[in-house]
Amino acid sequence: MNCIRLARFLILCTGLMIGMAAGTVSAAEFRLSPGIDLIGSLGRIVTVYEDTLIDIARAHKLGYEEIRLANPGVDTWLPGDGTDVRLPTRFILPDTQRNGLVINIAEYRMYYFFEVDGDRWVRTFPISIGRMDWATPLGSAAIVKKVENPAWYPPQSIRDEWAADGRQLDTYVPPGPDNPLGAYALRLSIPGYLIHGTNRPAGVGMRVTHGCIRMFPEDIEWLFPQVPVDTPVRIINQPFKLGWYGDDLYLEVHPPLEEGGASEEDADGEIVMRDPESESAGTHAWSITNITERYISITRERPALIDWELVNSVYANRLGIPVKVGTADGRIPAEANSVPADERPTG
Repeated sequence: MNCIRLARFLILCTGLMIGMAAGTVSAAEFRLSPGIDLIGSLGRIVTVYEDTLIDIARAHKLGYEEIRLANPGVDTWLPGDGTDVRLPTRFILPDTQRNGLVINIAEYRMYYFFEVDGDRWVRTFPISIGRMDWATPLGSAAIVKKVENPAWYPPQSIRDEWAADGRQLDTYVPPGPDNPLGAYALRLSIPGYLIHGTNRPAGVGMRVTHGCIRMFPEDIEWLFPQVPVDTPVRIINQPFKLGWYGDDLYLEVHPPLEEGGASEEDADGEIVMRDPESESAGTHAWSITNITERYISITRERPALIDWELVNSVYANRLGIPVKVGTADGRIPAEANSVPADERPTG
């Protein structure tokens, strides 16, 4: 091992040890506690010249969009030697039923809620979602079939798309290294949609699929034997998340997807699309008004004082990182927990 590779190895090991000491493990698995909506902890790593953000992301269970958003101004492919890279490995749990699989397309992330010996746990994974013209559908579903080493039978619409680009796609793609489904697939009750692996892991965390949910090969390999047929799956769209950590209230903001597609849950817990006609004139589903609505909901039975200047800053920056914006006992967040001055919006 030459000096450069040795240095890279030592820096990576140091970053992993720091993350583990702070409570973040490579598996991104956490025990749930009552009244706690926040899991994980933020980390940092210093790059060497061979690093890319893509490599760093995969090593820390992150996807492309997550690590790119958390590090504005850092080149994805050539971050450079000695660059300080933020690891956005802290998450507010989505505001939905916490059982089975929950897929929040707005944050390119999936949560698996499960129970072991009476304790409730969650494990979280980065994912790819459907492109804008092949959007991943929202709603309640279930796993109906599990397939190891799946073959792929691309529909005519995808074959036509390939043909328009001058490429040929057969009607049958056998299992193996050329199969884009990878080694495992979970078929959903929504016809035509899967949760599956990939033979192109560099694309995890992007909008690159035809609507399916794509995972890192090592993540789907772990998940496949854990989830039985009939496991519930909830596909939601929540770019804004508020959650409690003890007496502290946190806000996490992701850039809304271009096509909107707001979702909410009805009184029976079913996921439904938000009717834009029911909103007040000029109010977009993903405006600051939406954060206000969520604040009113989460503090209805537990009042909290919130720093609205800080909320506006977090909303404007949209880094996908939880920030403490309020407290249950009325204390304003300490300066150390505020958005750094160089990350606050200007103008």
